[in-house]
This record gives sequence, C-alpha cells and structure tokens, in this order.
Amino acid sequence: MSLPTVRDYCMLEKIGSGSYATVYKALKKDGSREVVAVKCVDKGTLSKSAVDNLVTEIKLLNVLKHEHIVEMKDFFWDEGHIYIVMEYCDGGDLSSFIKKKHKLPESTCRRFLQQLALALKYLRDHNVCHMDLKPQNLLLVRKPQLVLKVGDFGFAQYLSNSEHKFAIRGSPLYMAPEMLLKHKYDARVDLWSVGVIMYECLFGKAPYSSSSFQELAEKIKDSRPIEVPKAAHVSATCKNLLMALLKHNPADRITYDEFFAHDFLDLEHAPTKENYDKAAALVHKAVEMDTEKNAKEAFYLYCEALRYFIPILTNESDLKRKEVLRHRVNDYIRRAETLKVAFVDESIEKKRPAPTNKGTNRSLQRIPSSEKSSAITYNELRLYRVEMSRIKKS
Repeated sequence: MSLPTVRDYCMLEKIGSGSYATVYKALKKDGSREVVAVKCVDKGTLSKSAVDNLVTEIKLLNVLKHEHIVEMKDFFWDEGHIYIVMEYCDGGDLSSFIKKKHKLPESTCRRFLQQLALALKYLRDHNVCHMDLKPQNLLLVRKPQLVLKVGDFGFAQYLSNSEHKFAIRGSPLYMAPEMLLKHKYDARVDLWSVGVIMYECLFGKAPYSSSSFQELAEKIKDSRPIEVPKAAHVSATCKNLLMALLKHNPADRITYDEFFAHDFLDLEHAPTKENYDKAAALVHKAVEMDTEKNAKEAFYLYCEALRYFIPILTNESDLKRKEVLRHRVNDYIRRAETLKVAFVDESIEKKRPAPTNKGTNRSLQRIPSSEKSSAITYNELRLYRVEMSRIKKS
C-alpha cells in the first residue's frame, strides 16, 4: 500500500485507522528528524458531527499541555485532507499492553492510574471531560521510561459539574451507565471509565465483557453486581478504589476530589519532577537540622523526603540513574535509622506504661499518642528497607 505524500513529513508506516482517519508514523524533514504521528482525516467522509468533533479536538489540544496528555505539535490541511501532527508514542496503547501481559501487577496498575489521575486532574482544572476513556486511547511511551498519556480527544467537551444531556459518546464497554441508558450525566462519566480500565488492568478483562451490545446493555440496566474474580488477590486500598469508581448511580460514585486524594493513588507522592524537587529540598533541610544537632527534626525531614523518593526510584527506568539514586536513598534511610536511635527509642521507652500482670503489650496501642507517629515512621523505614532490597534484585 502506498503512503500519502505530506508536506514537511516523510511517511514511514501506517500505525492505526478509524472510521474517518488514518494515523501514520512519520519523520520530520527538517534537521531535527523528529519522529511524529500524523493523523490524516479524509474530508470527504466527514459528517457534520465528525467535523464538530474534529474542530473541538484541535481547539482542545491547542491549549492542553501536560506530560500525561499526548501533545499536538501542528495541524494543517489541503484540498482533500486535514492533518494533525501528534507526539509519537513508541509503546503502542494500553489495550495491546494488557493483552500482551494478560493482566498487570497491582504496582504497574497503580503507576498507570497515578499518571491517568494526574492527566484528569489537569483536565478538571480546565473544565474538560474526555468522554471516551478506554485502553485504546491511552498511549504508552517506553523511552526513557514507561509513561502513559491520554490521547484522542474527539469526543471531549467542556463540561461543568452541572448535569447535561448530550448524544451518547464513547465506547459502550467503557461507557458510564447513566450515559448508556440516556439519562442526564455530568463529568463523573469519566470516573466510571477509569474504574473499567482499572478492572481490565488488574484482571485482564472488562467487568461487563459481552458478546453483543444488547447483552452489555442488559447487564448495565440490571445493575448486575461487579465483583473481584475469586482467584484474584488485590490489596484492600486497591479494591476500595475500584468499587468506589464502579458505582452504577453517579451520586454514589467517588467524587473527583476523593479520587485524587485516595490512598491507593497517593498522588501527593507521585513520581513527578515537582515531587523530586520537593524531596531534594527536604533532604537539604534535613542535613541542615542534622548539622545543628536537631536529631528529631532531621529524622522527620529525612522520612518525609523518602516518601517522595521511593516512588521516584521505583518508577525510574534508566539503570544508571536508578543505581545512583538507589545509593543516595540507602544513605538517607541509614541516616534516618541512626537519628531514630538517638531519640525515638529512648522517648518511647520512657513513656511506656509499666507491664501489667497480663504481660507487656508492645503494640502501638500501648504507646502514648504523642509518640505513635515516631513508631509508625520507623515502621515505614523498615518497609523502605524491604522495598530497597526488592529494587536491588529487580
């Protein structure tokens, strides 16, 4: 099959197609030789609604700039086609990734969900609802590390929290019940889609996998209970988020604020550049306190820095950078443990109640509340040690 001729770009291969567009991998002809994806839209096949969707997509992508949203680099047209030049994602889409792996470990699922949540948080700040979230529209970049990016904004809309009723948009398998049943809906439809994507990541199939649209619609209409497969093992926080997303009634579904604050995602300590900078600043302050012989404050600062550094280290794919960071993090853990010996053990022991005739209870419940945080933080250090051992072996 011959490849189209497009100004400024050398078409390399076809990488995807839809009802009115074909996507090609291409090389920019200028000195940069940048690899991009070019979406070629045939004007002759466009209905009025398709034109509206395309115009909305271009307008949105022109202003939406985020590390977890596929970037639009340019757009232009000729007599027969409209061309949208996009960032090239070398890892394919999440759907292919899941099929290849069959199902994903909870840690990988958390990483992808974190990245998707960061993109959704950005979209919420811009009052945008995607309306077609599904694994096929979540693209992956492999180098320098595995990163998920939200793509295909053809159905996206500016949408507030107030209820609206639009035409059905998106793919039925990932579509929220209120949209599929043609009820009024709002931005919470994206949260249901996130739940279906999360379920598919963890268990290899969507919760309402069906052989026909009619079968799917019946399952949705009957509000059939969604359950975790019996043979599957997921953490309590993971299951809690999954079930909170997959509520048929949008009024019962988790809110965006609750989603972004959920413990499973831990967005506060997500592996981002901003959080790396926070961690580095915390370590700098910890060293200052350590130098000033303020062991307690230095201990807490090191521990807070580690809460940021551990996810960053786990997420790092460059082996050289990972090894350098691993040594640094090990140093911080060792120093925190040394500082802990200087004040925490002694403080807890002084305040511990005398043993009763039932024996000494060494649980956290017996530690005075003012010192519980110290003991919990030390337990975190122990878990960090376990995590560092795992990282070294991987």
